[in-house]
Amino acid sequence: MLRKMGEAVARVARKVNETVESSSDTLDLADCKLVSFPICIYKVLRNVSDQIHLITLANNELKSLTSKFMTTFSQLRELRLEGNYLYRLPNEVSSLQHLRAIDLSRNQFQDFPEQLTTLPALETINLEENEIVDVPVEKLAAMPALRTINLRLNPLSAEVRVIAPPLIKFDMLMTPEDTRAPLP
Repeated sequence: MLRKMGEAVARVARKVNETVESSSDTLDLADCKLVSFPICIYKVLRNVSDQIHLITLANNELKSLTSKFMTTFSQLRELRLEGNYLYRLPNEVSSLQHLRAIDLSRNQFQDFPEQLTTLPALETINLEENEIVDVPVEKLAAMPALRTINLRLNPLSAEVRVIAPPLIKFDMLMTPEDTRAPLP
């Protein structure tokens, strides 16, 4: 067990060092068994955090992200968080004014993360395979850059399915009602 933990820590350190040494705009910490974003990474990336435009934390075991994460990486263009245990986002996600795409698929959201509706550059939201019933259709319709929102495999209410299509100017992907998986 300790050996596996040591390997995971070494993998994270290697990936962070690669980002710093190559002055990359990408930090890929996917599949690292992270339960939280390591605090020490903030210090290591302190001089390059504004250069990072894509962070991938997919397929970890994250239950939450801190406000410090959002404010430190305020220049993000894309954030990939699919396959975690997230159920909410911190309010400071509104500091990601340059964010164009966010992938929150295969998490545990029951409520639509409404802070996303304040992001002016956001073009793509992926919330596939969560537990979302209601969606702030009017707020989404007012988003200037939104092009696609994926809500497939969510137990969306009948009201959302009826109200959304005439109000929106973007692609709203939904699972047809009769093909949704039954609730356990």
